[in-house]
Amino acid sequence: MARGMARGWGRPVLCTDVLPERAQALAAEVGGEAVASNEELARRADLVVLCHKPPQLAEVAREVAPHARAVASILGAVPLADVKAAYPDRPVYRFLPSTPVELRAGVVVHATDPSPPDGEAEVLALFGELGTVVDVADAQVDVAMGLMSCAPAYVALLAEAQVDAGVRHGLPPDRAAEMVVQTFAGTAALLRARGYDTLAVRREVTSPGGSTARGLAALERAGVRAAFLDALDAVVGG
Repeated sequence: MARGMARGWGRPVLCTDVLPERAQALAAEVGGEAVASNEELARRADLVVLCHKPPQLAEVAREVAPHARAVASILGAVPLADVKAAYPDRPVYRFLPSTPVELRAGVVVHATDPSPPDGEAEVLALFGELGTVVDVADAQVDVAMGLMSCAPAYVALLAEAQVDAGVRHGLPPDRAAEMVVQTFAGTAALLRARGYDTLAVRREVTSPGGSTARGLAALERAGVRAAFLDALDAVVGG
């Protein structure tokens, strides 16, 4: 995700990684510098974006907290209060991005803070460059993760299933993939234009007793709604 955000921002960054060659590759790609330590990065950066594994919160904070000017966390399942406790007396923000931020087309969930720190407008503007920022209560960030951070994998799986079905019925794979992916993109744009009214969009294409109605009935019998509910339960409960 760090690489995706850096690509989306398209400006030089300071970066560190437990694998130095990975940080060097990112700096070579987007510009900037792979620095030698987390402490050096914290001393030099205006904003430190935490992209490490959640269990490393305390370990990284020991190096970064004494020197960071401000901190933004994208750590899943780490509440804002925990990040604040690890970085006391520093402006702290919590975000959760989705992988399309690489194309500036992602969703970035922002955990609202009852007492917003100084500089919030500037940080929100920075993350807003990556796509659509959606404010949610901190307690709901993990639910949001199940809807949008995990969703690119789900959408890719749905597209793959559609393509496979078309190939089974004789379509060339490349043609099937082109049609399915473009239809997904176009439908997303249509839903946005219709004010996210999913029912209205379904009704526009579903004639009584027609082919779409038969296809939707087959999907319902296969348990598509239950499958997505189970997926979200697994994410939130896992």
